[in-house]
Amino acid sequence: MPASTDPVFDRYPLMLSAAAGGLLFLAFPPYGFWPLAPVAVGLLCLVVHGRGPGWGAGQGLIFGITLYVPLLSWSGTEVGAVPWLLLAVSQAFFCVGLSALLPIVQRLPGWPVWVACLWVAEECARSRIPFGGFPWGRLAFSQPRTWFTPYAAYGGAPLVTFAVALCGALLAAGYVAVLRRDRPRRPLAIAAAFVAVPLLGAAAARGLPHGDSGPRQQVAIIQGNVPRLGLNFNAQRTAVLRNHVQATLELAERVRSGATPQPAFVVWPENSSDIDPLADLDARTQIDAAAAAIGVPILVGAVLDGPGDHLRNAGIVWDPVSGPGATYIKRHPVPFGEYIPLRPLARLVSKEVDRVHGDFLAGDEPGVLDLGGQRIGDVICFEVAYDGLLRDVVRGGAGLIVVQTNNATFDRTGETYQQLAMSRLRAVEYGRTVLVAATSGVSAVITPDGTVRAESTIFTSDLLEDSVPVREGLTLAARLGAWPEWLASLAGMLAVGSVLGSGIVSARRNRAVEMAKETEAV
Repeated sequence: MPASTDPVFDRYPLMLSAAAGGLLFLAFPPYGFWPLAPVAVGLLCLVVHGRGPGWGAGQGLIFGITLYVPLLSWSGTEVGAVPWLLLAVSQAFFCVGLSALLPIVQRLPGWPVWVACLWVAEECARSRIPFGGFPWGRLAFSQPRTWFTPYAAYGGAPLVTFAVALCGALLAAGYVAVLRRDRPRRPLAIAAAFVAVPLLGAAAARGLPHGDSGPRQQVAIIQGNVPRLGLNFNAQRTAVLRNHVQATLELAERVRSGATPQPAFVVWPENSSDIDPLADLDARTQIDAAAAAIGVPILVGAVLDGPGDHLRNAGIVWDPVSGPGATYIKRHPVPFGEYIPLRPLARLVSKEVDRVHGDFLAGDEPGVLDLGGQRIGDVICFEVAYDGLLRDVVRGGAGLIVVQTNNATFDRTGETYQQLAMSRLRAVEYGRTVLVAATSGVSAVITPDGTVRAESTIFTSDLLEDSVPVREGLTLAARLGAWPEWLASLAGMLAVGSVLGSGIVSARRNRAVEMAKETEAV
């Protein structure tokens, strides 16, 4: 096995791979030490440099476990350690594939570029498979408002990931160049490239509209809170609905008294009515009263019964006069959370799957809704992590993005802050104000430059009111769609193929030479 670049990486590879995963974890909220993201990438690159794919795979497993076990710890809050650890390990295996390929492309000239392409490819795969993928932990989501963030407006989250990974790989390449000392100017060239990437990102921000520019709309977000933490709060769904109704009635009283402006619409969070208001007369009556009092439409987050034993997670436009109207049905229900794939097998792993009595059905239309004279794009909870779902609503004409979410299940973990970081990146990516409405926090108003203008505290009842910019037009990222991601992924795989192909050709050539020598000897 070929030696690595530095004796330190020969002696402590497992420790350094674990350190790389741990550093990347700290780059994400709630810690948010975002410069650690490229450092983590660079450290992993050095651990596998000069090694083979098998070595890289092993180090990738260590890296992935030390990243995803703590990052996804919130997923075990109510269901225990086994589902949490299974999810973390499943994500870590994508790092195994990535890390196995890194030492291959490191043989190429300009290898930091190919490393960045492979990182995009890994996230591309992980965001789609299995069961529709799980994009949590993408490098881009560690950069909610940094020098790298403006890249989102030009190539989406994949371009942000590319830039962060490229900087990390350049760090590693610079270290290798300094150790070798065979080309004195090379470290300077690499350092220049390393500095140029974030500086170009900062410069790219100047080409974007100011966060407060554009026509404005008065909006209100209700965070009604839940009566207690955890999954069992669903047993108290009447109280949850009452909380949101009462907070809306209080807002209406403030409007009547002149203490606050009349909003164009009000946003309630996901699960603000776990009782189907289309089937339950009492729930419908309460929401009717709230809408009539405030005098503008309310976007209600509701669980709808049917068809059959199934359920649907919905955002309903509730008019003060005509009642329920346009409805968005969540397009990407959460596997093992809102529906159970392979239920008999899943039950062998954890009996907690039986808490999901009826599987949620997926909708098939983007969440573009007319709300109070404004065309908004509604996504529900984890959907904010999926590029295509956001892109569809913006391309559909949404001037604002609304994220309805319910984080009460995850207690006081980092999940709600990680989701907020995604919403901030999406604001820049699509040049839209993002309104985050959460049952228990964090709710927020985010301007198109990623600034959080207002936010709630967790597990409190709160009201957020603001006059926010409404935008038209599409960013370059929205126009290009998934092309940057696909092209970077293809480039990374072609780089791998070129190395493997040249290795095969070289081996055949050497074999032919050996055979010729044997023939001459005979």
